[in-house]
Amino acid sequence: MPEPSTTLPNWAVALLVVLSSWAVAENMLKPLVRWFMRRRVNRVLEEINTRLRIQIQPFKLTKREVLIDRLLYDPQVQEAAEAHALEHQLPREAVMQRVERYAREIVPAFNAYVYFRFGYWLARRAARSLYRVRLGYTDEAGLAAVNPQSTVVFFMNHRSNMDYILISFLAAERTALSYAVGEWARIWPLQTLIRAMGAYFVRRDSRDALYRKVLERYVHMATTAGVTQAVYPEGGLTRDGRLRPPKLGLLDYMLRSFDPAGERDLVFVPVGINYDRVLEDRSQLRELDKTAERKSKASVVLGTLAFIFRNLRLMARNRWRRFGYACVNFGTPVSLKAYLAARQLDFRPLEKEARFARVEELARELMHSIAAVIPAVPVPLLATVFVNHPARTWSELELKTEVLELMRRLESRGAHIYIPRRDQDYAVTVGLRMLTLRRLVVQTDGLYAVQPEELPLLNYYANSIAEQQVGSRKAEG
Repeated sequence: MPEPSTTLPNWAVALLVVLSSWAVAENMLKPLVRWFMRRRVNRVLEEINTRLRIQIQPFKLTKREVLIDRLLYDPQVQEAAEAHALEHQLPREAVMQRVERYAREIVPAFNAYVYFRFGYWLARRAARSLYRVRLGYTDEAGLAAVNPQSTVVFFMNHRSNMDYILISFLAAERTALSYAVGEWARIWPLQTLIRAMGAYFVRRDSRDALYRKVLERYVHMATTAGVTQAVYPEGGLTRDGRLRPPKLGLLDYMLRSFDPAGERDLVFVPVGINYDRVLEDRSQLRELDKTAERKSKASVVLGTLAFIFRNLRLMARNRWRRFGYACVNFGTPVSLKAYLAARQLDFRPLEKEARFARVEELARELMHSIAAVIPAVPVPLLATVFVNHPARTWSELELKTEVLELMRRLESRGAHIYIPRRDQDYAVTVGLRMLTLRRLVVQTDGLYAVQPEELPLLNYYANSIAEQQVGSRKAEG
């Protein structure tokens, strides 16, 4: 007698196959992939820690879930959550869910392999494809004297969104940076990549006291743990080319609990960035024009795509040129311990108003240090000459004479001028070529003159070195 057989319907067979595949992936493949990736990450860490001047701190390598839990159960965060629940008559569980949402939004997920293999490669290719990237002045002696156990904060001006890429590329031989990134980057899949690069997201103008407390405690945790950070104190891109007044929020978070007698120093490194062409220059000037029609997001996207296609077309015709020089200078580090000792100051016992006044004093000094190391590259030098005499026409020889005189005045003030190929004549030639290619300056019968409608854009570039120029005039006076 034949044995009875069991027949399963097709959907049940398919379900069994899916479940068994899931079990195999979960119990065998997933651990194998994790082991493989962990091994590669460890190899990268072993390699880079032998050459980095500022080591990657353990905090940065801690699992993201651990950091989120640490932030959730921070005593000050718990206290703020209790106060918020009482004030708004909300269940504590609902408030803690909100706190967790904020923590997950802020805390990064640093991956050394992504940062030093993919991120560095991408930043290097992008920066060098668009610009002639140059590292100008660096206070090597000052940087070498920084205690390796210090928390280092690169304090820099913000001219373009390219700044993130440029600094990550140039600083990769020194350390891995942690950025405070605005909400513009919170789009998928960009936010995943940015988190893996060690950046944390910040709601720049949030008035939510609970959110600000969670952000404050994360910045405190990272700073006290020695995480190297990069901060744009202006809080956003320059609109007119000049340095904007500093915003004090992140700086205050770093300073308010700082112990001048503690083991770890807090060291600020002023960084100056400048370009022959800023990709966002016209859009930033448009923000200043109150009468200009506000563009929709769709038109902004279409404009960006048109810009990309226009440059791709020039590449196809072999007529495309890079956007001139992009230069970065690293100034003299400022030790917070030394700064406080010289003023017999401690931020911790100060009331909020008094503390903010002192934080603002330090911020102004650091902004002055940034201004002092912003490099003068060819286009801003030429733009300054044209802006100073907007109605005049110039021969090339007259322009060179005037630019060389401007260089002399700036150098007498201690400004840092980047001269391509160490050839001043060549610097004027490449700057003039960039201005004429963009039709900011027109050439007629061998004479150069400002295109009147482009004077605001020339002012934008001249403003990047305006502080040095004013300083040199005062020195001469």
